[in-house]
Parts: sequence; structure tokens; C-alpha cells
Amino acid sequence: MTAGDEQDLTVWLERARAGDRDAAERVFPVVYDELRRIASARLRGGQATLETTGLVHEAYLKLVRRDAPWESRGHFFGVAARAMRSVLVDHARQRAAAKRQGGRREPLSDALAWFEARSIDVVDLDEALEALGREDARKRNLVDLRFFAGLPTERAAEVLGVSVATAERDWAFARAWLARRLGPGCALP
Repeated sequence: MTAGDEQDLTVWLERARAGDRDAAERVFPVVYDELRRIASARLRGGQATLETTGLVHEAYLKLVRRDAPWESRGHFFGVAARAMRSVLVDHARQRAAAKRQGGRREPLSDALAWFEARSIDVVDLDEALEALGREDARKRNLVDLRFFAGLPTERAAEVLGVSVATAERDWAFARAWLARRLGPGCALP
């Protein structure tokens, strides 16, 4: 996307959020494809398409219910990454509750298995990211963009308005901080 396309997308996102049906029809395919890319990146490793679709749909519903304006395309996808994290955390909590009650398999169970295979408890990760955000919101946002949205360092730096070198330092710090908080067996890729 060019800078002009990104500006247009921001305008269309705002118009769609305000109820403009034409804008929603224009922006939905672009946003949906990008959200699927983000979800697929997060669920890579063989998870089913249905789970990617479910994650995208639930995240999209959280996004369209949001009242705050979109500052940019980057802002939109940063919020989308947090929405996907929120959906995964909600499902992890539901699954834990279902296990305690001898319940059924949850729709995103395989998505959560991706985290479990890497010794990452999604609820603990969410709590740690919230704690990191209280200390340094930029570093937490970088983790969301890199880990949940699958953005490369260069693109995440651009979205955050920092240099690539700063993003690389922040990423190294955030990974070490999270490893200390979550334990040595838990490492972000």
C-alpha cells in the first residue's frame, strides 16, 4: 500500500465506523484480508482455516464496536493485534473454566495449543503485557505489533514512529522482561 492508499484506508475506516455503508463495503475486503494475514501469522503451524476465520470474526466484532477514532492504518492494525490477543485470552479463560467443569472443546483450542507448545500461558502473557504497558506502553505496543500482528521490526517501528534501532532495542528489552516475568521456559519467537 502506498502512503496515499493508507490515508484513504484511514478515511474509509472512519466513515465505516460512523455508519457509512459505502465506506464499509470498500474497506471490509481490505481490512478482512489484512486481519486474516495477521491471524494466520499468529496461528501458523497447521491450525485450521476455521480457527483463523473465527479469530478474525471475533476480533473484527471488537473493532467495529470501538468508539474511538482511527488515527492511521497502523493504529488500526495495532488495535487489531490487541483485539486478537483479547480474543485468545478470552478463549483461554473459557477453556480453563470448561476443563474445571469437565466441559467441551473450545473453538480456538488448536490456536491456544500453539502457545502451549511454546510454554506460553496466554492469560499469563496478557497479564505480563499489561504490566509491561504500565511501565512502558511503547514496548507493550511493539510486542503486540510484532508478536500478535506479525509485523516485521521495520514496519512496527514505522507504526510506532521510532527508528528501527530503537524498535530492535525495545524488542530485545521486552523479550527479556517477559522471559523474566513468565519464566525461562517461555520465550517469544
